[in-house]
Amino acid sequence: MGGYVPATDTDREAMLQALGLTDMEDLFACVPQAVRQRAPLNLPVGASELEVLARMRGLAARNTVFPTVFRGAGAYRHFIPAIAKSVSAKETFLTAYTPYQAEMSQGLLQAIFEFQTMICELTGMDAANASVYDGATAAAEAAAMCRERARTRTVISAAAHPQVIEVARTYCEAAGAGLAIAPAKDGVTDPVALAAMLGGSDACLIVQQPNYYGLLEDCAKLGEAARAVGAKFVMHVNPLAAALLRAPAYCGADIAVGDGQPLGLPMAFGGPSLGFMAAKQSLARKLPGRIVGQTADANGNRAFVLTMQAREQHIRREKAGSSICSNQALCALQASVYMAAMGPGGVCAAAQQSMDNAHALAQAICSVPGYTMRFAGPYFHEFVTTCPDVHKALAALERHGILGGLPLDGDILWCATELNTRQEIDRVAAVLREVSP
Repeated sequence: MGGYVPATDTDREAMLQALGLTDMEDLFACVPQAVRQRAPLNLPVGASELEVLARMRGLAARNTVFPTVFRGAGAYRHFIPAIAKSVSAKETFLTAYTPYQAEMSQGLLQAIFEFQTMICELTGMDAANASVYDGATAAAEAAAMCRERARTRTVISAAAHPQVIEVARTYCEAAGAGLAIAPAKDGVTDPVALAAMLGGSDACLIVQQPNYYGLLEDCAKLGEAARAVGAKFVMHVNPLAAALLRAPAYCGADIAVGDGQPLGLPMAFGGPSLGFMAAKQSLARKLPGRIVGQTADANGNRAFVLTMQAREQHIRREKAGSSICSNQALCALQASVYMAAMGPGGVCAAAQQSMDNAHALAQAICSVPGYTMRFAGPYFHEFVTTCPDVHKALAALERHGILGGLPLDGDILWCATELNTRQEIDRVAAVLREVSP
């Protein structure tokens, strides 16, 4: 890798002389011969920029890009204003490093502060951090925030996204803490079964809103069950849906987390994304990552600083609540620009149109013989239907340039957003009717 280090041969010789060494062999003398790489690495020869671009375009051409998408399950195709990418692509943000020196990082710190502010407005919470990797990580970190000496078990709804459950399980196992799955009934968390399984050792309850099946949970009631045994209540929310639904703070949640991908981030083949976390004031000091605060400088001007950092690099390791060593600042910036450009009215309109299109899609699909709603409860912009032949139906849609819903135990999980038109919805129903037995 030495050839990729921006130092000339002269620079290297000067550094070796300063160290009292004659050559690179002397520098690595402490490395045993048995572990040194002697044979050349099996790497292709260098190529020009033109050749590399041609190669990359060839690889990209192998991807199937569907003009019409009716699949969600955690990654959603929404409208993204051009300004969102334009601002985040500016080199001052794109190449910005960790803001250790506040006086040199006011722009980046302000961007993070604005992101935190908008997340608090969206969730109704008192404090938000500078984001973590994704929604699943945010949920697992929230569980870690809630653990105490006598309360270590996390309870999570079976109706949460499977990936959220698995990441939470991994975190809990590593911490030696228990994880229990609260059963689902009719597509939502079963309140009776949940009340029976909650106990005095539970640190928190995690519920997703809307849940994996697209259904709306009775979060206020579930939160009451958690508080009855002294457990914290964590809501994992879709940020776009939060613009229409009752905010987590008003459902009694102690912590609100979620995946910020719907806020102006492309699906991008699965990432990158960001996980947002917000909490009540009483839990603000337990938030992982960074919290940017607003203050005034020596001249009384508005300024921004890193208020709290809970990672082990900055405080005593035994007091650290998390080992998160990075934040998704660039993704958070793009989400901030999206929310600012759309405004409260625009975000609400996108959410409302997504929900309206989903209900129109459900009505169109269920007009086809063999298709019925699997669950009867209210939903946001995803829902599950029965299907006579999942493979046959999805293959037929693909032939028409349509990515259908996600196969789910012999059924299909569908999704609609504001980008889906009435013509596309009608075409889905027409294709399904053609292949329906």
